[in-house]
Amino acid sequence: MRLRRAWFQVHKWIGLLLAIVIIPLCLTGSALVWDEWVNDALNPQRSSAAVPQQNAEFYAAAARQALESGETLLSLSWPEGAGAVMATAAQPGPQRGRPVRTQLWLDPVDGRVLDKANSGEGAVRVMHVIHGSLMIPEVGRKVVGWIGVAMLISSLTGLWLWWPFKGGFTRGLRWKRMPTTSGNLHHQGGFWITIPLAILSFTGAWISFPAFFGALSGDPGGPPRGPRGFGAAPIEQVMMSPDAVIAAAKPLGEGPLLSLSWPTEPDAAWSLRYEGLDAPVTVSDASGEATPPPPAEPESTARLMRRIHDGNGMPVWWQVLVFLGGLIPAGLAVTGVMMWLRGRRVKGSVRAAFSAQNAG
Repeated sequence: MRLRRAWFQVHKWIGLLLAIVIIPLCLTGSALVWDEWVNDALNPQRSSAAVPQQNAEFYAAAARQALESGETLLSLSWPEGAGAVMATAAQPGPQRGRPVRTQLWLDPVDGRVLDKANSGEGAVRVMHVIHGSLMIPEVGRKVVGWIGVAMLISSLTGLWLWWPFKGGFTRGLRWKRMPTTSGNLHHQGGFWITIPLAILSFTGAWISFPAFFGALSGDPGGPPRGPRGFGAAPIEQVMMSPDAVIAAAKPLGEGPLLSLSWPTEPDAAWSLRYEGLDAPVTVSDASGEATPPPPAEPESTARLMRRIHDGNGMPVWWQVLVFLGGLIPAGLAVTGVMMWLRGRRVKGSVRAAFSAQNAG
């Protein structure tokens, strides 16, 4: 009983002290499982029922006409089926931190600009920042990591407290274990989400402290890297046209073309991603020679941790669990605070009654 009371205090104060940050972390995590769908729903002006009908040079020229002075085109991305063609451009001048890009959505038929936005803006981008750093500069990632550690402890202590002190396992599945609806919701919801929440908390901590966990796992690469050329300086004058690059890479490409990236320093090579290939085909801007994608490397532990945490590339059933793993803990934070407030009221009433009895 002493150990149980100690775990209860740990579980209670983790929930109470972190409730105000756990709720936005969990809710944004749930929404970001399907961030592309959320983005499309919030920005219907970027969608199109037509399939792309023009060549790459046509879309590149249409994008350049809409760019500001000094902006350089970086990439074109095609939809899988119907939809707008997206162009990305680098903004002029040095930038600190995550590079900001200009994004344009082009009509797949006539190339007109359907929408134009800054990559650092928008509701989905804000949710990414909240979930990744709570919008705290510099140390926010570490703060989120320690919250992940606390949530891992909370989920495991919650399972300990849920387990019936008397009786078998099935006794814990009873609905009316507590006198209030909030208490029963807390016990039952907490039990069913404990294991997914523990996994998400652990993988979230891994993402926040890649150097520490990388040393333990033996990952040589540290944190997962972004797309090729992300943040690299673009080459202002290229020697090949986009259509010529696509023609040079065609013998090596399998499936539809998904994206075309302009050369950046220092390698000065175009990059083409095709459906069905794990790595891009590259084309030298100087010689026009196409290089097949390198052999697939084993997935690093850091990349696996991110996929498990985000749900990207995972089965639908796990994506649903990740969604619930954010939604239910937000509810647990609310019901936990309600239980604590009710306990305070009950204790206050008992003390008041005791004082009145002694005074009588």
